[in-house]
Amino acid sequence: MKHSRLTTGQEYPIGKILCIGRNYAEHIRELGNETPEAPVIFMKPGTSVIYEGEEIVIPPYSRECHHEAELAILIGKEGKDIPIEEALEHVAGYGVAIDLTLRDVQGELKKKGLPWEIAKGFDTACPLSDFVPAAAVADPQELRIRLTVNGEVRQDGSTSLMIHSVAAIISHMSGIFTLEPGDVILTGTPAGVSAIKSGDRLCAEIPGVATLRVSVR
Repeated sequence: MKHSRLTTGQEYPIGKILCIGRNYAEHIRELGNETPEAPVIFMKPGTSVIYEGEEIVIPPYSRECHHEAELAILIGKEGKDIPIEEALEHVAGYGVAIDLTLRDVQGELKKKGLPWEIAKGFDTACPLSDFVPAAAVADPQELRIRLTVNGEVRQDGSTSLMIHSVAAIISHMSGIFTLEPGDVILTGTPAGVSAIKSGDRLCAEIPGVATLRVSVR
């Protein structure tokens, strides 16, 4: 079983990996999608997680794998129907993740009205950093998200641009799923997503929170 790690040394077995799509307006525009009224939710299995220094393996059924750098939230306290004003009390830590998406596969499945888990949940599809304790982050809506590929900046945005805040996401998610310690929430990606290929080196960073380096096999 995969684990999430706090920088204090505490570990949590990974439970659900709950992800938000279309949470930054510029990213919605770059993909030509409609802005949703409610958060768009999808899931990744725990087996999709890899860690610092490990390798992304793009499945043979895809020719277009995109990077999406995101603020990751580690849940530390169980909750159901959590009021928005209490939501951040359930956070154990913050980190950075890369939501890898097989854009060609996702596009074809969406055209057919079919689920697109195979575009989001394949093995190695969720590179994940360690987490700093929640108390180390004064405001999760004032964080910079940056991703480079081979040293070239591809994404550089701020969590202040989220359509749905971290607290709102946790509250909304908990109305659908009971949140449990070890659950991880990915909060959406800013603009700048693009394709990666074999040999690429990716670095996702949220300054003051986490840095994550992985490569593509």
